[in-house]
Order: sequence, then C-alpha cells, then structure tokens
Amino acid sequence: MTMHKAEHAPRPVAVLGAGAWGTALACAASRHAPTMLWARDAALAEQLAARRENIQYLPGIALAETLLFTSNLDHALAHTSARTPEAAGLLILSVPLAGLRALCTELGEKLSQQLSAQLSPTHQPLTGIVWTCKGLEAETGLLPSEIAREALSAAPNIPTGVLSGPSFAREVAQGLPVALTIASQDTALRRATIAALHGGAMRVYANQDVIGVEVGGALKNIMAIACGIGEGLGLGTNARAALITRGLAEMTRFGEALGAQSATFSGLTGLGDLVLTATGDLSRNRQVGLEIGRGKSLNEVLATGLTAEGARCAQAVLKRASELGVELPITHAVCEVLFEGVAPFDAVTRLLSRVATTE
Repeated sequence: MTMHKAEHAPRPVAVLGAGAWGTALACAASRHAPTMLWARDAALAEQLAARRENIQYLPGIALAETLLFTSNLDHALAHTSARTPEAAGLLILSVPLAGLRALCTELGEKLSQQLSAQLSPTHQPLTGIVWTCKGLEAETGLLPSEIAREALSAAPNIPTGVLSGPSFAREVAQGLPVALTIASQDTALRRATIAALHGGAMRVYANQDVIGVEVGGALKNIMAIACGIGEGLGLGTNARAALITRGLAEMTRFGEALGAQSATFSGLTGLGDLVLTATGDLSRNRQVGLEIGRGKSLNEVLATGLTAEGARCAQAVLKRASELGVELPITHAVCEVLFEGVAPFDAVTRLLSRVATTE
C-alpha cells in the first residue's frame, strides 16, 4: 500500500455517532477540518456542547472549541452538503453494525431528495460516506459494505468506503500515534478522508480492498475472544502466538473466498488490528474471552456491561463460511464455547487434536 500525503484541502466533516469512537474521530477531524458530531440523543448533544467533554464515553478528554454538535440529522447533512464538487464534505458513520442499515436507509432517502433538487443531475452533494463498524450482520451474514449497498439504494452513486485499523478510541482522542486505513474504490473519497484525518500523530493509508479490510475487522474480534479464553485458561504465550498466527490464516482464507486480496491481511487492518485486539488491555473482545476462560458464561460476562463485537458476529461468520465451503476451526471452537455450552478446555482440546497439516 502506498501512503498518500494530505495535500488536498480538508472538506467539512460530519461524524454520525457520539460514542467513544465517533467522539475520538471527531476530535481528530476537528484538528484539520470544520467538523460536526451528531448524536441521536438530543440530551447528549446538548451536554457535549455545554461541557466540551463526553463524560459517558470518553471522560477526561477535552473537546475542541471548534467542534460543532447536533442531534438533527438534517443539520449534519447541511454541514457537509455543497453545490460545488470542490466543497462537498464527508460523512463518517460511527454507529454500531446493528444500526448501520437503518441509518444508511435514512441517509439514502435524504440524499435522494437533495439530488432530485439539484440543477445538475450529475452533481453529488457529498464526497462520500465512510463507516467504521465491524462484523457481519447477524440476520443476513452481510458485511457492512453489502448492507450499505442495499440500504443506500435510493442514492446509489454516492461513493462509499470503510475506515479501519488497529486503534483504541481513547488513545486516538488523546492524540497518541495511530495508523488507519481508508478503503474505497473511489479515489476522491480516499483523498478526502486522508485530508480530513491524516496529520500529526495520525497516519491514514489508502487501500482499494474494501472486502479485505472489512473481513479483517470482523474476524480479528473473534480471534481476540479465542486468545482471551486461552489466557484465562492459563495456556501461556506460546498458545497465544499460535492462535494469532492460525487466526490470521482463517481470516485470509475467509476473505479470499469473498474476493479479498491476500496482501490486505498482512497490513494494518489484518495482522495489525488482530495483534492489537488479541493482546491489548483495552480490548473488550479479549476481556470477554478472558472471563469466559476463567469460568464465566457469555451471559454472565455480558451482564457485567462488557460488550464484544466478536460474540455478536461469530455465528454469522461461521454460517457464511459454511456456505462458501471454508473451514474456520478457531471460529467454530469459539461458537461452541459461547453458544453451545462446550467447556473452554474441551474446545481447546479439540483444536489441538486436529489432524496435522501443512501451514
């Protein structure tokens, strides 16, 4: 992957979703571009504007005085929409995967209305839409890009992409070093995202392999649960290294079956994100696995307030892999432990008893 310098003037940015990650990205974007953060909850938007701090999701992080806030989706779109291509802004969707379809459907309808009101039928009011959520939709097994393609059908020509990479929200909001990837088939959207975010301690790399980036983001969470389980069982660092390495092989195998490029999985959104999520103390997926390895059930862990994207999408990944004829033994073992009542030690024993093969 070739790194592109942020040589284009930043366009207006609206970040939709005021959780930890959305707030962190709004912090980063506000250092380079006129930025608005949208919260669905009006009370949260008012609190953010008044306190200049997201006390619920990122306590202790001061928000820039230049950062704007709203709970009105039309206001967020007005912030980014323009009548000239040079001024058209960027939408970053930082909502959970479960909310992506509904938000994209609403955006598609609003953008379609804007397009129909334009004097020029070829003009686009946005440079594009970028999402950050990871996983596969539980009901359909679709990746975020596949969900967005369906949900944005009312405005099918709006460029889209995915922003991903090894990152914890708090560190990004603090301005600590981080490297991310923007994957899109649209050159202008890649450049606009880099212009909005790249600089200082944040580096943003361009990629065209949307499917590969999304598969990496989905499966690394499952592998982090597996690594947490192994750590909870006291299996040692050798086992963790093996799980990360073989997990990367599963990720690559599944991605290639969906049309991804194998090289993507050796980059930031593959190996990089996998290592961070499988070993980092701030990783919720690793923490969930750790508690399960120590003897708790998934329901008991979730009752403590911990959430894990890997637990939500593991079954969808396994089902889609089965349809593709792709074998994912670690994912299968995680599903057995999480949803079928198999004891963690028994699941690990089955993995170790598999017939030896070539790497």
